[in-house]
Amino acid sequence: MTEAPDLETEAGRAAYRKELRGVAMPVRTSGLALILLAAVFVVVASREMFGLTEDAIVVGYGMLAFGWVLVITAVFMRTRHHRQRMQTLNRETSS
Repeated sequence: MTEAPDLETEAGRAAYRKELRGVAMPVRTSGLALILLAAVFVVVASREMFGLTEDAIVVGYGMLAFGWVLVITAVFMRTRHHRQRMQTLNRETSS
C-alpha cells in the first residue's frame, strides 16, 4: 500500500476511487470474461451447434459457476483492501 489517501479533498477521494478500481482487476476481469464465454457456450451447446452434446452444457454451467466465484473473490479482495486502508488511516489520524 502507498501512503494514506487524503479523503478530505476531492482529488484525494478520486485518487482513492481509482486505487480501489485497480484492486483485484485481473481477477474481476477474468471472472466477467469467463461468465460471458460460459453463457455463449451454454447457448451454443443447448442448440447442439458445432457438434456439441448435452454434456457440454454441464461444462458451460461449471464455467459459469467458476466465473462467479472469481467475481465474488474480487469483491472480497477489494473489501479487505478498503478495510485495511481505513484502519491504517484511522491509526495515523489518532496518533
